[in-house]
Amino acid sequence: MKTIKVSLNSIDKVKQFVNDINRYSYDFDLVSGRYVIDAKSIMGIFSLDLSQPIDLNIHAEGADLEEVLKTLSVYEV
Repeated sequence: MKTIKVSLNSIDKVKQFVNDINRYSYDFDLVSGRYVIDAKSIMGIFSLDLSQPIDLNIHAEGADLEEVLKTLSVYEV
């Protein structure tokens, strides 16, 4: 598992983020304070405080992880 900080501070960024991670079969969790939600759930994301960076837990390993990180680099803080 790898954790990165992401910024999803606009509606368009959230929509693109969900589209990007839904291409992968791995699990992705967004952690904000004591809340953990499925990052593939657009409704779940909008329930979080998006004004601050959020921790993203990526449950992938090896070469696949590198591909995921490359895709998500535009959201990373």
